Amino acid sequence: MEDINKKTILIADDDYDYLFQMKMKIEGFGYRVVCADSQKEAENIIKTLKPDLAIFDLMMENDDSGFILCYRIKKLYPDVPIIIATGVSAEAGYSFSLNSEKNKRWIKADLYLDKGIREDQIHKEITRLLGLKDTKQ
Repeated sequence: MEDINKKTILIADDDYDYLFQMKMKIEGFGYRVVCADSQKEAENIIKTLKPDLAIFDLMMENDDSGFILCYRIKKLYPDVPIIIATGVSAEAGYSFSLNSEKNKRWIKADLYLDKGIREDQIHKEITRLLGLKDTKQ
């Protein structure tokens, strides 16, 4: 029987291997995971599901897919924390942060992480963003 108190995390990434690895890690922390392999699929999911937290890749169908998803989910569910997890800095040399007020106005994510995220780091950040105690659920 499924635990109805289990928090749901939406992960959207067009890299199937990365998506599968993140899903396995996060389920291992005790969360329910819903996956989308595109911006379009994630948009369809959020029409009917309010996740407790979302993790989005930046570049999927478009270079700014993750930013668009952040904007759309915050418009529907302003209280859902969002992590942008991307390899764009290493792959394309783009760099941005959420440290400036200017960037916070247009980047609707709560946290930006470069891919290659350690398991303990993603667990700590999810726990912090959900306001939970730092133990497995």
